[in-house]
Amino acid sequence: MLTLGIPTQVAVLTSVFGQLRPYVEALELNRLVLLDEVPANAETWLQARAFRLAAARGVRGVVAHSDPQPRTRLTAHGPETIFPGHYGTIYQAKGMDYLGKTRPRRLTMLPDGSVLHDRAMSKVRNNERGRGGVERRLVALGARPRDEREPGRTWLEEALQIVGAQYVHHGGHHRYAACIGPRTSRRLTATSYPYPKADQGGAAV
Repeated sequence: MLTLGIPTQVAVLTSVFGQLRPYVEALELNRLVLLDEVPANAETWLQARAFRLAAARGVRGVVAHSDPQPRTRLTAHGPETIFPGHYGTIYQAKGMDYLGKTRPRRLTMLPDGSVLHDRAMSKVRNNERGRGGVERRLVALGARPRDEREPGRTWLEEALQIVGAQYVHHGGHHRYAACIGPRTSRRLTATSYPYPKADQGGAAV
């Protein structure tokens, strides 16, 4: 499965393809998942096929990210790696331009190895629509259910402590971009850098 779609912020697209219309001519490669039994080189084939189909619909620029930071979860036998991290080998094989890393940030990591994003936490703090899923997620990890009259900010602080959430520094994602379609449109506004390699962090994916 490969999807091209809308990123969390329009600047993800406009900072790279300033001359293209975001969400119409420029999209983010926001999902690429294949089963382990799929033959080798399937990722590259699927990506090339998706880019051709997108170009036929008028898309001219694609931005993609790879996350080099491993993820672990706590088990009865100790920490277990559930995501080794990757630095974008499939994007390099496709010849996408490497634009460097995104800005570093702090992540809230849950014991199951997942990230609790800032936007999700703000829904609880501010009693916004969609907070129920976040609260159920934390209750499943051991937090007590939230009382309807209880301030979200107070409950969230306690819940994160109870489930054992950790705050970790993330050095940023690797960022790639590709111009697709007619060769006359293949212009990047950003500077391209040498590809990152395994010894700079991340597994060979």
